Amino acid sequence: TSPSGAHTEPWTFVVVQDQSVKEAIRTIVEEEEELNYTQRMSRQWVTDLKPFATKHIKPYLSEAPALLLVFRQTHSWRADGKKKMHYYSEVSVAIAAGILLAAIQYCGLVALTSTPLNCNARLRELLSRPVNERLELLLPVGRPHQNATVPDLSRKTLSEIMVKI
Repeated sequence: TSPSGAHTEPWTFVVVQDQSVKEAIRTIVEEEEELNYTQRMSRQWVTDLKPFATKHIKPYLSEAPALLLVFRQTHSWRADGKKKMHYYSEVSVAIAAGILLAAIQYCGLVALTSTPLNCNARLRELLSRPVNERLELLLPVGRPHQNATVPDLSRKTLSEIMVKI
């Protein structure tokens, strides 16, 4: 029910529960993330991630009961075979993903927002997605792991994020 530019609904949600496919996804993500952390990401970026204890090893990708991959359709095709534009596809998919995350939480489940850098082509091929789709978000979904920890993060104050006019 999410809104989208010109009501094009430019998203595809791929739900993966098959263990062998989850393991293949994990392999791809870990290979690309190792390159990201050691070669592609700036030293400052890697430093900024240290408080979150993130690294290229992602066991939750094969342990979660389900993986939800959110793909953005850059365009589609009309019945006559001509290209159909998707307006505001990035914003539309972001809104839909936000609604999805709220629904996951409302159901008593949890998700980890993950944006695996440089994995689009390999994951698109693995999941037989067309070339007009780009991976935007990878969500492991399930119940919280018994050993899960959440960093003690402070949030900006309301006055830092809101302007009243």
